[in-house]
This record gives sequence, C-alpha cells and structure tokens, in this order.
Amino acid sequence: MNHLNVKSLTFYGVAIGSVLLLFKTVTAYGENNLKAPSVVDGRYLITLASNLSKCATADSLVLNIQQSGIYLNASLLPVSSYADTEKPLSLTGILQKEQISFSGKVAPEILCRHPNSQLDTSKSLTMQMQLIDQDKMTGQLTVNGIPQTLRFTATKQLTQEKSQKLNSH
Repeated sequence: MNHLNVKSLTFYGVAIGSVLLLFKTVTAYGENNLKAPSVVDGRYLITLASNLSKCATADSLVLNIQQSGIYLNASLLPVSSYADTEKPLSLTGILQKEQISFSGKVAPEILCRHPNSQLDTSKSLTMQMQLIDQDKMTGQLTVNGIPQTLRFTATKQLTQEKSQKLNSH
C-alpha cells in the first residue's frame, strides 16, 4: 500500500497552493479596502455660533456619543445641568465617510432656558457634523418648527482618567 503516488501528491500540492493563493488574495483585499470607522465615542462640548432667536440665555451644550462601529447614539444636555449621571440617549445617528448625522427629540430646556421661549414642547432635532480631526467637529443643528439653522463647533472633552494621566506626567 503505497499512499505516495504521483496523483495524490499532485492533488494535495494543488489544493494547498490554491488555499495559500486564496488566503493571500483575501488578505490583500482586506488590508486595502476594509478600514475601521473613526472613533468618535466620548463627550463633546458644543459651542453655538449664535443663539436661537428669542433665546438669549442658551447654554453651551454637551453631546455624549456612544459608538458601535458606524452606528451612534447620543444625548444632548446643557453644560450647567450636566453631571456624570447617565441620561437617556435620545439621538440616533450614523457615521459615514467622516460625516455624522443625528436625529431625535430633545426637551426644550436643553436648547433654551428662557421661560417664554419659542420651544414649548419636545422638538425633533437633526444634526449634521463633519470631522475636522480626531477631537474636533463642525456642524449644523436644525430644530423642527424653527426656521433658523444653528452652526456649531464641537470639541472633545478629556475624560477624568485621561486628564489625571496628563497631570501626573
């Protein structure tokens, strides 16, 4: 019983060579075409370029983003009321080619603290943002029922752990 005949060796050689070639092709494709999305997870301080009309007392806002691949969830809160407590994530969004889109509903006191403001009930909100670099974004905010579009700049805030590491060095 000779198992090392020419037909068997040829078959196994071609099979192993084909697998190696396929592996090399798939690896090259993955390295060239499959890229992980940018990391945008974290807290961003939003500075509005202008306030809503009839709302001179608007705060800066904090956008808390949680990321899972290209899918995003976020909450928008005024800086003055922001604490480390968990708030519901009322905005959903997606990251596509350095562009971020959010939509959802926000409470009126988030955008304007003025008691007689034009925001009396929960409003639909959309945000379009462009990544400038890893820690900065620019964008615009549109609130349903208000014709004014608000431009803003968002700057990533350091977490307590990162700021402690920077201070210790």
